[in-house]
Amino acid sequence: MDPVRKSTDTSPTGTGRSPARTGPSAAGARPSPARPGSPSAGSGPSTGPGPSTGDTAPTQDRTGQTRRARRRERLLTTATELFITRGYPATSIERICVTARVSIRAFYEEFEGREALLIALHNDVARSGMEAALTVLSDPATESAETRDRISALARAYVEAVTADPAATRIAFIEVIGAGRAVEDHRLLWRGLWTDFLIGEAARAVERGEAVRRDYALAMVALIGAVNELVGHWARNTSAFSPLMLADELVHHALAVLGLSAGPGVSVDGVARVDGARGGLVDEGK
Repeated sequence: MDPVRKSTDTSPTGTGRSPARTGPSAAGARPSPARPGSPSAGSGPSTGPGPSTGDTAPTQDRTGQTRRARRRERLLTTATELFITRGYPATSIERICVTARVSIRAFYEEFEGREALLIALHNDVARSGMEAALTVLSDPATESAETRDRISALARAYVEAVTADPAATRIAFIEVIGAGRAVEDHRLLWRGLWTDFLIGEAARAVERGEAVRRDYALAMVALIGAVNELVGHWARNTSAFSPLMLADELVHHALAVLGLSAGPGVSVDGVARVDGARGGLVDEGK
């Protein structure tokens, strides 16, 4: 729950998988202007009817952009595989490039460095979580829902989004920790956005008479820390407990911050917990 990657899009709303930043075009992506004296410049006889440079340029440009986008995706995919198997600290740019079969020069056309690549990967997961939450809020039924139901829907949607790809989850909630100042600044930016979002939800609960009126700023920072730790724990123990159980736990934490409760021994669906359901939460490392 931690939205800057400098390589393409430094805003929290960037996807992390967009075409590369404006810069030197890939080789062959754009035809060079005709030199004076060349047939295309009008100095020689025509070779017959055919598309002009102006007609082919857009097609060639699109081809170059597609090739570059695929190269970028290959770097992101390769980095994900290496980061979760070797760890971010032990994975060099050279290793990523060799494995992805991309030149180091091409790497730097896409990213300013290894941290920028990690930020792009984190941003994909963080943005998907925020978009999932906003989609829930766009539902008219959620607008009038009680706080318990609203928090439950938000937690379920968020967890479903950020755990969709366990490898990406591990990158976003484990490998980013201690990865450098730029990465930490990026995480703090997302944390600020989520803090504001959750304070807004608390204010709504207060206005509805469902929560005590107080300053929730610090409480929401603490809640975000708990969310990050719990999702990271799931990423280390994906077989120990389900995303649904993770969402259930997050709901209990959020409601406790607001002074509410889903009820002892009852899940957010109103179904009694299975014996040992919390067991996976203490088996880290298995």
